[in-house]
Amino acid sequence: MIELINENLWAAWAVIALVCLLTELFTGSFYIMCFAVGAIAAAIVSPFGGIYVQLAVFIVVSLVSIFLVRPLVMRWLHHEKDFIPSNADAIMGREATVSQDIPANGYGRVALDGDDWKATAKESIAKGEKVVIVDRESIILTVEKA
Repeated sequence: MIELINENLWAAWAVIALVCLLTELFTGSFYIMCFAVGAIAAAIVSPFGGIYVQLAVFIVVSLVSIFLVRPLVMRWLHHEKDFIPSNADAIMGREATVSQDIPANGYGRVALDGDDWKATAKESIAKGEKVVIVDRESIILTVEKA
């Protein structure tokens, strides 16, 4: 029975790689992908070495992937940006239209991409004028004339 298991350890490594790849689909961090690469490497060497060789290959290839390959892939995917804005942070610097007059140091509203945001400005801005979003406090935008 042990002989059968030892001869088919490649299948276990393939299942581990598949589980890691499926898990990576939900995270998108390319961290778990490194373990999938290690499991594939262990499956490749399984006919040539015992379980300890396979574990060593899995560990070494996974660590090399995590510390050398993953940073290169992340840099390539994110085009060397340290911070990738998302959600409300992605609207910084964008141009919007005033939908309700904004009095100086008071509150009005601006329209951007079909959404209506509460906004404030240092100077009064009339309805219909174009503004640039310069800051955000929670859901209140700070704008300036464009």
